[in-house]
Amino acid sequence: MDKVAVITGASQGIGAALVEAYRKLGYAVVATARGITRHQLSEVLTVPGDLADPATAERVVDTAMEAYGRIDTVVNNAGIFISKPFTDYTDEDLDTYLGVNVRGFFHVTRRAVPHLLAHGDGHIVTITTSLVDHPLSRVPSVLASLTKGGLQAATRSLAIEYAGRGLRVNAVSPGIVKTPMNPPETYEFAASLHPVGRMGEISDVVQAVVYLERAPFVTGEILHVDGGQSVGH
Repeated sequence: MDKVAVITGASQGIGAALVEAYRKLGYAVVATARGITRHQLSEVLTVPGDLADPATAERVVDTAMEAYGRIDTVVNNAGIFISKPFTDYTDEDLDTYLGVNVRGFFHVTRRAVPHLLAHGDGHIVTITTSLVDHPLSRVPSVLASLTKGGLQAATRSLAIEYAGRGLRVNAVSPGIVKTPMNPPETYEFAASLHPVGRMGEISDVVQAVVYLERAPFVTGEILHVDGGQSVGH
């Protein structure tokens, strides 16, 4: 039987590319996002909904188990980014960040873990941000660091909690990537923030996730895919 991957934030950008990458690896995929539409491939099931709502996570996990009877990998890709000076953030901004970046991760991952443990080689991968380790004065983003930093800490904690039970837990920490979240008019500025002099491509992040999927001796890793940004500038 094919392995099964659950991928969040799968309607566009990195998430959509991850769906195709896991299909190439031979996985069936359950893809979720707020605005996701039905996928043309029968091996890709889509579940629309807001992951801040635990009922969405319940539907995602139930869909995977009812259709395929197993879950082997969860890719927590869903996330938001709003750059503002700290004092300009609102209570609503905080609620939105916590809903998507934190509660979404918690609701899906907690429900999936019992199924990930069932086969002795489960995997969780979470997409974070290089800003956690290397804040940028020109990109104020404390709520991204607050929430995604928590996910990086959770990654390490879960990796140790489940290391002896056949469940690996890793994260990919990208720099600024050419996705629909970043308009083309910002590309030149964004490129200047990376020591290598360019933005990341979606393929850079996807290749990192695929590497972690194929690396059975790697767990608790925060893999920086940021053009050297986390090292310095």
